[in-house]
Amino acid sequence: MAATTHTVTNQPPPLVGYDVFAADHALTEAVERHLPLELLDGARSELSQLGTTAGSVQAQEWGVLANENPPKLRTHDRYGNRVDHVDFHPAWHRLLGHAVTNGLTNAWGKPGGHVRRAAGFLVWTQTEAGHGCPLSMTHAAVPALRTDPELAAVWEPKLTSQVYEGEELRPAAEKNGVLFGMGMTEKQGGSDVRANTTAATPLGGEGEYALTGHKWFCSAPMSDAFLVLAQAPGGLTCFLVPRVLDDGTRNVFMIQRLKDKLGNRSNASSEVEFDGTWARRVGEEGRGVRTIIEMVAATRLDCVVGSAALMRQAVAQAVHHAAYRSAFGGVLIDKPLMRNVLADLALESEAATTLAMRLAAAYDSDSEQEKAFLRLAVPAAKYWVTKRCTPVTAEALECLGGNGYVEESGMPRLLRESPLNSIWEGSGNVQALDVLRALQREPLALNALLEEVGKARGADHRLDAAIKGLLTELADLEGVEARARRLVERMALVLQGSLLVRWAPAAVADAFCASRLGGDWGAAFGTLPHTLDLGSVVERARAVV
Repeated sequence: MAATTHTVTNQPPPLVGYDVFAADHALTEAVERHLPLELLDGARSELSQLGTTAGSVQAQEWGVLANENPPKLRTHDRYGNRVDHVDFHPAWHRLLGHAVTNGLTNAWGKPGGHVRRAAGFLVWTQTEAGHGCPLSMTHAAVPALRTDPELAAVWEPKLTSQVYEGEELRPAAEKNGVLFGMGMTEKQGGSDVRANTTAATPLGGEGEYALTGHKWFCSAPMSDAFLVLAQAPGGLTCFLVPRVLDDGTRNVFMIQRLKDKLGNRSNASSEVEFDGTWARRVGEEGRGVRTIIEMVAATRLDCVVGSAALMRQAVAQAVHHAAYRSAFGGVLIDKPLMRNVLADLALESEAATTLAMRLAAAYDSDSEQEKAFLRLAVPAAKYWVTKRCTPVTAEALECLGGNGYVEESGMPRLLRESPLNSIWEGSGNVQALDVLRALQREPLALNALLEEVGKARGADHRLDAAIKGLLTELADLEGVEARARRLVERMALVLQGSLLVRWAPAAVADAFCASRLGGDWGAAFGTLPHTLDLGSVVERARAVV
């Protein structure tokens, strides 16, 4: 029995027991927009089932437990034999298993696969973002392996399988589903992978090599196989490294330690040592970056989708809190200043979701125009959307006041996770330089991007002015490296503005163009022009239970 002095009032109920997909208007509309009519009913049903599970008490508890019980490394057994095993909490396996069985590693072989998978990834990773890493790399390994049809024939069916086999390591031939990791970076090079020193020595068999070296970051070390870069006689080359060889023996894959990270704590990130490790070449010698680049591009898209998911969950929590919490004589959501803050956050979230889903739709297309569009749009979106995630999440946390700073609210976990996608698969400068590289080498990419933003030309004068300003920036590329971030930021904002003007409700598009493109905005959230229809923007972002 509660003491009379401790009666709890004015506390919002938890945001649980709802369909995470159906409650997200920007996402549901994107799915309807980008999928063919004949696929819609099936996709809605799948995503709604996934969304209902994501919003359940059980799934949210899995997320908490996986985060509170991070993986543990066992390098040796009791007798001193190396086992290099990573132990995960059962909640991690439930999250990852549910994701795999719901097709979140399978986009490449089904109609509308990338739109459906991206929507599912955005919904499901709101429960706990850490397990998105192996999902992303398993999905993204497919295009890299397709450079070698023989390897693809063996591995692709298992990568895209909707069977989760758990953590038991066995030969791939004995498993119905596998997970893939990746090891590119080394401590002396980081993003400069051409500085890698891991050596690949040819063996007797066709395409077989022995690797010797150290990987500074090897993601998801419990996976069945990895794509890694190493220096072969012909230069930097891509290799497939299985954890277990065909005869059942363990490959040499020594996990030296797990990284103690700011966030993403449910996921294992490791340093690994290769010492005569058996590997199979993927693609030609000396073309390792070209071989693995499609995997990198696909994981960069997942960085955009993952950041959109974090922002969506943060904004949903902030709006939910404000809808129930009273202060200074009224409900917070009705207070003009709080409404301004929430609307500002909602704009950022919707713009991120709309852009992420547009990129996913481009992946579903076979047209050269869409491929060219992706060449610029993916690094630009990866740069900007992931950069916006941390300030959005921090401001959303502040909307909950002191409650938001407490672990039980879940907001600190979102905040710790928020910088990751900006770092993973190339930090901000790497993305900006990649955009410059595409501008210099692939003129069709710029034409495709400009055609995309031009579809909204004439619909909003602030967008038109921003497009003109972007063209002016592009016309003068002298000293462009020093202003690359500025250029890429404008590119991403103009693209987001074009998409919102074409597809979002008028209140959303108007507020975005006025603030992000028209300059009627301050340096902090909550500084939108007061004459805008902010109430409609906030209500659209609300997840109603």
